[in-house]
Amino acid sequence: MVLAHEIIVNGDFKIKPIELPEDSLEKRVKEIVHKAFWDCLSVQLSDDPPSYDHAIKLVGEIKETLLSFLLPGHTRLRNQITEVLDLDLIKQQAENGALDISKLAEFIIGMMGTLCAPVRDEEVQKLKNIKEIVPLFRAIFSVLDLMKVDMANFSVSSIRPHLMQQSVEYERKKFQEILEKQPNSLDFVTQWLEEAADDLMNQKYKNVLPVGGGASGSDEGPVPNPVAVQNRAYLRLLKWDHLQRPFPETVLMDQSRFQELQLQLEQLTILGAVLLVTFSMAASRVSSQANFAEKLKMIVKILLTDMHLPSFHLKDVLTTIGEKVCLEVSSCLSQCGFTPFTMDKEIVLKGQIQAVASPDDPIRRIMDSRILTFLETYLASGHQKPLPTVPGGFGPVQAELEEVAVKFVRLVNYNKMVFSPYYDAILSKLLVRP
Repeated sequence: MVLAHEIIVNGDFKIKPIELPEDSLEKRVKEIVHKAFWDCLSVQLSDDPPSYDHAIKLVGEIKETLLSFLLPGHTRLRNQITEVLDLDLIKQQAENGALDISKLAEFIIGMMGTLCAPVRDEEVQKLKNIKEIVPLFRAIFSVLDLMKVDMANFSVSSIRPHLMQQSVEYERKKFQEILEKQPNSLDFVTQWLEEAADDLMNQKYKNVLPVGGGASGSDEGPVPNPVAVQNRAYLRLLKWDHLQRPFPETVLMDQSRFQELQLQLEQLTILGAVLLVTFSMAASRVSSQANFAEKLKMIVKILLTDMHLPSFHLKDVLTTIGEKVCLEVSSCLSQCGFTPFTMDKEIVLKGQIQAVASPDDPIRRIMDSRILTFLETYLASGHQKPLPTVPGGFGPVQAELEEVAVKFVRLVNYNKMVFSPYYDAILSKLLVRP
């Protein structure tokens, strides 16, 4: 269930080749065994007359691998592989001294070029330059291993739509079994949805969603739409205090994903705020310079990379960022023939950048609010529609913000598909006006 869930909610899910750690025992043992095998093959082929027992076994493995790449409609290719790599015929040729290993290798490489993904064309092409048989076979198996990974990833992308409905039903069934054994398994979900409903009914979170806290009801104002309540509830997960508050039961499996999104959005908020105050002070003199905005963005991003670490101190890092930004802006102004920043302006800019460390900083609150509004608008518009316009001030980080938005909406929509019956039942009771 965990693997199926990962495939569905993670659009970037890929199976990767196994890479053993350097200097590990497993890697050393693997290298020793492989060297012994290929040395044995080299000795057999060097005999007079040559012994082809190992080589024929390798051809058989290659044949089976190539056949495994074929789709049901690849009848012609299947016949070609079966005919040319006929092991009985190859054994007869070897016994009669008529086996041409190089010719077989040429056919194998050609078939690999036909079946491989475009990303492997270069590796397959390099095989044609290897003239010695043992290094060639070794390289062929290396490329075939990569092609197996490519094929597995193709299969994953193909089954994703079919897997989704089955996974939705399976996860809902499993949760229902838990609920029947533990009737209080929706307590935190109920509280979570109730707080979201109060947010909308009270309309008191105009700048930024709260970090936590309890619900405070109100009987005034119109009853919010259940879908809007759910969307607001998911946004609250991006402001969750994971150390102090239990996560709602229905999103528990994705808690680490929401934490990662929360961190990414916090980084984007700070990054956007730093760039906004910088370009506001430097005006169009530097912001209009080609590539400067991208360069400055990359510098700040790199310095914010370790935000997830306990040892990270935002205030100290923003001090460093302020120094670096002032140097880059002054350098850009000088190169463009503009008057460099005065000392007073540098002090003001550094102070504004350092102020972003506080969650109550007005610039940071504005950027935070704009991000949440952007995500809420995207959720409300339906995931089939294009992304809404990126909010003001986020132009330099548009690609990063849109990437996070797509991940967030994918996660939310799948969770809704699984648990919407429970949410609807809870909200039907919560949203009834007494």
